[in-house]
Amino acid sequence: MNEKEKMLAGLLYDSTAEDLSNERLKTKSLCHEYNLLKPNEYNKKKEILVRLLGKTGENFLIEPNFYCDYGYNIEIGENFYSNHNLVILDCARVVFGDNVFIGPNCGFYTAEHPMDPNERNKFLEYAKPITIGNNVWIGGSVIVLGGVAIGDNTIIGAGSVVVKDIPSNSIAVGNPCKVIKKI
Repeated sequence: MNEKEKMLAGLLYDSTAEDLSNERLKTKSLCHEYNLLKPNEYNKKKEILVRLLGKTGENFLIEPNFYCDYGYNIEIGENFYSNHNLVILDCARVVFGDNVFIGPNCGFYTAEHPMDPNERNKFLEYAKPITIGNNVWIGGSVIVLGGVAIGDNTIIGAGSVVVKDIPSNSIAVGNPCKVIKKI
């Protein structure tokens, strides 16, 4: 099993492997190109995101700046909107449902690192997927960690750090993020 296959399987892998490094460089070049486009260059923006991301709906917008590691592990549904400074570390799948709205300065981080410092110092890591349901609103400066699923019709309050699953029809806030109200 090569390092990419290990990464996609959620196993410990060497993040410095040449094939993965080359893929990240290609992706970061596309992100750079995207982030330099003029605000009114809608068609070019969409073209780059369709090339970059694993799956998109027809109607979506990601405001620059946007950064990701691989792109092909990201799926966005219909009517997706993200405000400025979205970061998705997509070593594992990151799936966004339909009608997802994301505030500025948000991060979705699938990458995890070993507790053992000897393994960590060898640039070994693993990744856990993230799933965001339909009709989800994520406030500004929210961080969502790997292994998390956020259910449909949910609101995540600004500044939250989501470390465990949040059920559907909830309002959740805080660090760590917790449900404060059912909708």
